[in-house]
Amino acid sequence: MIKIHIKRSVPPEMREDLRALINKLRALTMGQPGYIAGETLKRVDKPGESLIVAKWQSADYWQQWLQSKERLEIQTKIDALLGEETRYEIYEYD
Repeated sequence: MIKIHIKRSVPPEMREDLRALINKLRALTMGQPGYIAGETLKRVDKPGESLIVAKWQSADYWQQWLQSKERLEIQTKIDALLGEETRYEIYEYD
């Protein structure tokens, strides 16, 4: 199993637009092979920063989703809205 940390900085005026895109992405993710669970966290000491922690059965399943056309379409819109690329960190259990 692996966990993916997805980090974004969100200006206050873009929160609602981003929320709509994230909800679409989340709905698609939940039906993907290998997806287990995810949670969204807001950083307390830095408003506007968020962290999504997603759990996948394997790095292969994550890579399939990462490269899928439907994810890329939404992710491109998210990055354009925020003006920067979303950051991903992949962790495995030790």
